[in-house]
Amino acid sequence: MRKTLLIFSLIILANFKAQTWKNDEQYIQKFAAYAVEEMEKYKIPASITLAQGLLETGGGQSRLAQIGKNHFGIKCKEDWTGKTMTHTDDAPNECFRVYDDPRESYEDHSKFLAYRKYYTNLFKLDIKDYKAWAHGLKKAGYATNPRYAYILIDKIEKNRLYEFDNTSSKEVLYTVLKLYPGLREDKIFMAQLDQNKASSRPVTVTVPYEQTSYAKQQQKVDAIKTRAEILSTILVKNHPNGGKKFVVIPEDTELGLISKKFGISESKLMKWNELDGTNLKRNDIIFLEGKSSTGNVATYKPKVGESMHEISQKFGIKLSKLYDKNRMAYGEQPKTGQTLYLKDKKPRS
Repeated sequence: MRKTLLIFSLIILANFKAQTWKNDEQYIQKFAAYAVEEMEKYKIPASITLAQGLLETGGGQSRLAQIGKNHFGIKCKEDWTGKTMTHTDDAPNECFRVYDDPRESYEDHSKFLAYRKYYTNLFKLDIKDYKAWAHGLKKAGYATNPRYAYILIDKIEKNRLYEFDNTSSKEVLYTVLKLYPGLREDKIFMAQLDQNKASSRPVTVTVPYEQTSYAKQQQKVDAIKTRAEILSTILVKNHPNGGKKFVVIPEDTELGLISKKFGISESKLMKWNELDGTNLKRNDIIFLEGKSSTGNVATYKPKVGESMHEISQKFGIKLSKLYDKNRMAYGEQPKTGQTLYLKDKKPRS
């Protein structure tokens, strides 16, 4: 019996470690660009920022990160006037800052270090000397754990985060790909990597030969070229509501083209975007993953003619949840000037 329990425990532990490692990889892939942007603006090593984010959020899994978009455990302090949440850390029910987007948390972390006198000496250090920065943070009182510096250094070296200290915001995705070559199979990631070149690169198309008039053949060339050009100009973006990946359709087209480009089935795209057809119109918003169950702003007043579906796409919130929060029947449309609730449920009148 003891032997069985021991084996079972080892299996659980192995699975736990594997999941933690996976979370760390996903966190790095998602937030490395933010860390590099902050390095360029505030001269804080990207490796340090990423390591702190990994440690504070447990690879993005912490309650503060999931609910409050707070990736660095920054408490309210006397100068904070934004949203807050309570969380038990060093003491029960402490006050922590809440952000609308993780990017805000990253910048606030940079400002926290750059504008406080305790951390002034950090900025005299070599920006590529992550070990000196790790020990400097501990010396300045950033954390109470006596091993804090060594924990950061271990995170950096295990995940090769120092690679991000030697890149730029324009090249950061290539650094991510260097660390995780398996991302070559991820069509969404590769589209993000390639999209900066898309507008300047000439479009080459292959047209099947068919014995017909020149005019008809040219029409076929133009049609195929138009489709290729549409695909080449689609940019993957991250929505402010939870960082969900989405695209804005540049011209009227078919859902099948989006499905093919990103390697996502039409059925999934239709489900995620609550579509009832495959025809897409110019400026339609199409999500490449499931939308959020809540909004990142409290309320919204619809414009003339705006539908519930358009609003759900604009704010990256599931259509059924939008109806539910506003106590409306599915299919009912909002009135101009009506207050729609995106975060909390509409109060009963």
